[in-house]
Amino acid sequence: MRWIEVWMVCLVASSFLLTEQDNALLAQEPKRPNVVLVMADDMGYAQTSYYGHSLLRTPELDRLARGGLRLDQFYAASAVCSPTRASVLTGRSPERTGVPSHGHALRLQERSVAVAIREAGYVTGHFGKWHLDGLRGPGVPILASDRFHPGRFGFDVWLSVTNFFDRDPILSRRGKFEGFQGDSSEVIVEEMLDFAKRSVRSKQPFFAVVWYGTPHLPFRASPEDIQSLVDAGEDADDKLARQQLVDRLDQASLNQCGELVAMDRSLGTLREGLSKLGALEQTLIWFCSDNGGLAQVKPSSTAPLRGHKSQLYEGGLRVPCVVHWPEVVRPNRISRFPACTTDIAPTLLDLLQLPEQSLLSPTDGISLASLLTERDWEETSERNEPIGFRFRGGSAVVDNQWKLLRLPKKKAGKPQQELYHLGKDIGETTNLAKKHPEVLDRLSGWLDDWNQSVAQSIAGKDYSEGHVDPNHPSPKFWTEEENYEPFFDEWRQRPEYEERLREKASS
Repeated sequence: MRWIEVWMVCLVASSFLLTEQDNALLAQEPKRPNVVLVMADDMGYAQTSYYGHSLLRTPELDRLARGGLRLDQFYAASAVCSPTRASVLTGRSPERTGVPSHGHALRLQERSVAVAIREAGYVTGHFGKWHLDGLRGPGVPILASDRFHPGRFGFDVWLSVTNFFDRDPILSRRGKFEGFQGDSSEVIVEEMLDFAKRSVRSKQPFFAVVWYGTPHLPFRASPEDIQSLVDAGEDADDKLARQQLVDRLDQASLNQCGELVAMDRSLGTLREGLSKLGALEQTLIWFCSDNGGLAQVKPSSTAPLRGHKSQLYEGGLRVPCVVHWPEVVRPNRISRFPACTTDIAPTLLDLLQLPEQSLLSPTDGISLASLLTERDWEETSERNEPIGFRFRGGSAVVDNQWKLLRLPKKKAGKPQQELYHLGKDIGETTNLAKKHPEVLDRLSGWLDDWNQSVAQSIAGKDYSEGHVDPNHPSPKFWTEEENYEPFFDEWRQRPEYEERLREKASS
């Protein structure tokens, strides 16, 4: 054989080998994952057994954490619920989207990640609390005529309520009211699994948002779930100690803990249900809470953090977070990389290779895809972009381990500023503003620029129209919405609506 023929044979053979290697690499690439975003309502940073809560046991959340990635410096975008939910859908700081506090409607001019994912061929579903339609008060089923229902933001299927919801809820299935029996967390997980089953059968990937009403007020747990707080003891002595702790607690705290027991159990139902469908390995489950824990419940929902819900201290913003994706995320990982709910949407765009313009600019979140997949990732990696927060006249910035708070309280005509090093002082006990003026000046300058950018967004400058839709509503209670009046008589006997309707009747 002449040398040229030998060279040609070798070239063809090497090309075949390269093709086989490429195919092997391609085979290792995960398929487009199903995505389930799960969010608790008012669950504090400390309310997990993996953080050593003295009473609660969260075995199913712990199991998800062991099977995936635990983010120990993860933040809700706001100190209350609606704004954080807006950040999940948009990747933007909530005030940019018209949602500065609870009960504000998400502007229709915003771009929702659910729309982008649906356009990529996914079936999309929302289950549970919505609270982005401008209605306040205990959660009621969403009307089909609601201009801001989940369908307006990219959800094909929705079984939703306006706000928090409890046992035996009334939910709205795309505008049709349905009553359910049992714990609210378990109800919506079962419904979500039915949605996933239909998706798997049709061989279509799914994107599901499961937003619990637990453990928000009012607290209503079953007697069995409250008793399980004692029964979780490892031996007789442990059970006795638990019983003594339970005997010292008020009923509200006991019921809140009982609600979390049921919520945790529903996470087990979710995992097992996806496993039975053969979908668990290919499903990204992202769990977090919508804001920090409550001040009034015992044992503490936020210790060792300072503060609680409605505050910009860590206790109002830092929340438990777990990302579970067996096909990609290596198990038993714990990261202290600072991350936020604003990062969820950009991460999903990156993982699903969707266009950046699917979200409105400017976004405040970054993609965490490299962290999840460990591509070029080191545990010492620092966040390049700080995380900004605004709430009720105050603002804050977290830049890796440094945090600056600018509180609305005035001192000598200027906002009060507090600087903390979270790596050394997670409880925010020592104000370092005077000791580190160079850090204070740097973060204060960043916060000035960021607040100015947010102010432009609030004014609607990010929209093609250059202004906010003049028909965007102000928050109001659903008792002020005439389309709900036909249901008032029927709902007066329901414990979750009784007080609100009594106030309406007396006004």
